[in-house]
Amino acid sequence: MTTPSPEARPAHVGWRLLALTYDLFAVFALSIAFGAVLTLVAWALGHPDLSDLPWMGPLIALGLWAVIGAYFVVSWARGGQTLGMRPWRLRVVGADGRPASIRALVQRYAFATAPAVIAIEIAGLVSWPDARVPFSIAAGVALAGFAWAFVDRERVPLHDRLSATRFVRLVSAV
Repeated sequence: MTTPSPEARPAHVGWRLLALTYDLFAVFALSIAFGAVLTLVAWALGHPDLSDLPWMGPLIALGLWAVIGAYFVVSWARGGQTLGMRPWRLRVVGADGRPASIRALVQRYAFATAPAVIAIEIAGLVSWPDARVPFSIAAGVALAGFAWAFVDRERVPLHDRLSATRFVRLVSAV
């Protein structure tokens, strides 16, 4: 049994954004790799153009969401950190300060991302005068979960509150 780490303190939004910025590079690489694998499989099956299959768009989006989710959940499960969190000494832990369970980590990812993914899919069904509107709606929905931290008594974003996880910064022992 591990004990809570006393040298950790809650990480504020600035640290979260720095880590997320770094993690975007890993997410871009995973997206490109996913697209390459999908293209190879489609080509091998003799169907190189998937744009004429209307049901493929949501299926591809769901697959990409799952692949990116696997990156985050596996990273958090193996030490509590993604690549973007390591330079800033950030970690995801359970609400009690101990390592979070896989279930809590999956819930954290789902609560943080699913509302925005659903919002962009629903907004994409409407014909907008500007194609950027669905992305703006999804960004607003995603930011609403983070904005919850401003009204939460412990300053915890909604996805951390719902999944019983915390995002902490390790304090150097100097």
